[in-house]
Amino acid sequence: MKAVVAVIGQDRKGIIAKVSGLLYERNVNIIDISQTIMEDMFVMTAMVDTKECNVEFDLLRHELTNLGIEIGVQITIQRKTIFESMHRI
Repeated sequence: MKAVVAVIGQDRKGIIAKVSGLLYERNVNIIDISQTIMEDMFVMTAMVDTKECNVEFDLLRHELTNLGIEIGVQITIQRKTIFESMHRI
């Protein structure tokens, strides 16, 4: 299953490393990733494939949320189908 990961927060070193490290530990493949710095804000979106994830989706969401708290950013993950439904015009 594909999902969209979004990361927003104050720019600092190691954000991509921490997020991609957790995804790697959970056997989640990053398909595409985009990141930018807007003034001093870090913004990243990634399309990931969770079909081989070694934990339930809700646990992965919880772990990403907790990682965000730990490193001072907001991290969300949504299933691609839900993300697309929410953003249809």
